[in-house]
Amino acid sequence: MSATSQRIQRISARDMIDAVLDPGSFESWDTPADYSYADSQYASQLAAAAAKSGHDESVITGTGRIAGQQVAVVLSVFDFLAGSIGNAAADRIVAALHKATALGLPVLASPASGGTRMQEGTPAFVAMVRICAAVRAHKQASLPYLVYLRDPTTGGAMASWGTLGHITVAQPGALLGFLGPRVYETIYHEPFPSGVQQAENLYAQGLIDAVLPVEQLAEIVRGILRILAPATARSGRDPADLLIDDFVDRELDQDAVWRSVGHTRHPRRPGVRHVIKYAASDALQLSGTGQGKHDARMYLGLARFDGQPCVLVAQDRDPSTAAPLGAAFLREARRGAELASGLGLPLLTVIDTEGAALSKQAEEEGLAGQIARSISALIGLETPSVSLLLGQGTGGGALAVLPADITLAAEHAWLCPLPPEGASAILYRDTAHAAELAHAQKVDAFALRRAGIVERIIAEPEPATRYPRHFAQRIGAALAGALADAAATPAAMRATARALKYASVR
Repeated sequence: MSATSQRIQRISARDMIDAVLDPGSFESWDTPADYSYADSQYASQLAAAAAKSGHDESVITGTGRIAGQQVAVVLSVFDFLAGSIGNAAADRIVAALHKATALGLPVLASPASGGTRMQEGTPAFVAMVRICAAVRAHKQASLPYLVYLRDPTTGGAMASWGTLGHITVAQPGALLGFLGPRVYETIYHEPFPSGVQQAENLYAQGLIDAVLPVEQLAEIVRGILRILAPATARSGRDPADLLIDDFVDRELDQDAVWRSVGHTRHPRRPGVRHVIKYAASDALQLSGTGQGKHDARMYLGLARFDGQPCVLVAQDRDPSTAAPLGAAFLREARRGAELASGLGLPLLTVIDTEGAALSKQAEEEGLAGQIARSISALIGLETPSVSLLLGQGTGGGALAVLPADITLAAEHAWLCPLPPEGASAILYRDTAHAAELAHAQKVDAFALRRAGIVERIIAEPEPATRYPRHFAQRIGAALAGALADAAATPAAMRATARALKYASVR
């Protein structure tokens, strides 16, 4: 065990129940474990583990309430043979997941385990497969599977029920990894590199969503379940001038188009974080792809706009973040699409980018292929989808998250294959023709609506830079309406209608 792990106060299953569930609400689902197959030596070890831990297995399961909402829980007991997973423990996990699925309950799983139980060998090792199958069936029912990783979680537990969460949070300082440090040191005769398997490093690498003390977990789970609740009737009335009507078909002249480009490039123009702050009733930011890497220009999270829940994938124009969008952004975008599909939620994508990275690293990370896979995922998405052109919409980085059932555009937003200056450089070998080409390429919101790319234009009656709150609230109201309308489209028609929409763009 690493020095870091030794300094951490282990969180027991009872601690989890007391910290997270409403007082007195826990009810066990467990039946006595069957060890009829155990030889005498193993039976003695099981008896000693039961006496030490006060439990008959390394996992306890049951149901309880969090802020009054019923949830299922699957909790490791580390004091029982280091939380290792044998066949009886696997059976208990699988039974709890199946019961939660049948009852339509969200699951909060919290492993703290050394992995497969060595006393049971390969059959226990292969039990990982049926655990993964049970988690998959639960998620396929569009039911939340939430994970809180406790210190330590390694081996088969980490490689099965520990890393399949829709959302994964970890205990600060927790030892988390596939190979236990003791095994590594014994095999390779040197210490495992310090800090690699620490919760904070996994968060920095985009492998988990947050690192939080257990005392904050109940509030996080409450927030997640609140966002994931079914959509409700919208509470507010949209301003009369919220959308620019279809029959108002403005053909902007060159100067007007170029002014719009200038508006969106202003460093004080509000971005997606303003929309979240001023227009979302609930929001929870997630981190990374779950598979490594994170893009600082990405906002991935869950949000709710006037009663309409969604998974939010947004390009963050925060000027303090200088790096352009890279391949990691598109992997995160696909994670957002998978979350939306897995949770049965609408997907909302927000476009506001000066373009994707043009670099050796981007090429070696397969940026072009990532763009193609993102477009493919969004075109085929089974859940409702809405996209928003909030500001700049440049190149493949914008196109990658554009496909949706309904696309909105802020009045000054635009979309083009390259920055207008780049198009000018290609055609004229200078940048002096940028404004002319922006107009000729029909990049503005009104031209996009005429082409069938945008359905709705959100009016900007006031300068967004001077009135960011009003701008954000107008955007939020329009999004709520579009999310509700997209969700009303029959599921059987959704993918076909979406494909036909883009087939007709001219």
